Amino acid sequence: MNASLQQLDVRKVPFWRRLDAVLAACDRLEAGEALELLVDIDPSPLRSYLDATRQPAFAWEVLEGGPDTWRVRLYRTGSGTA
Repeated sequence: MNASLQQLDVRKVPFWRRLDAVLAACDRLEAGEALELLVDIDPSPLRSYLDATRQPAFAWEVLEGGPDTWRVRLYRTGSGTA
């Protein structure tokens, strides 16, 4: 499932630009590609947002669960709604 893995570290991106940066990176993924995301806040709200707006486009795997750094891998599983 890891044909292509991209990485995005948004820990130094201004907070008000993070969502746009993550969504743009997710929208560029093709089916079978993955994005490894590093953040310094709990990304659970992002998962809820992706589930609501881009289903069934992503699977989610927590690789590191805080408290200072969260690392998650998002897999593009379908075309979804961009």
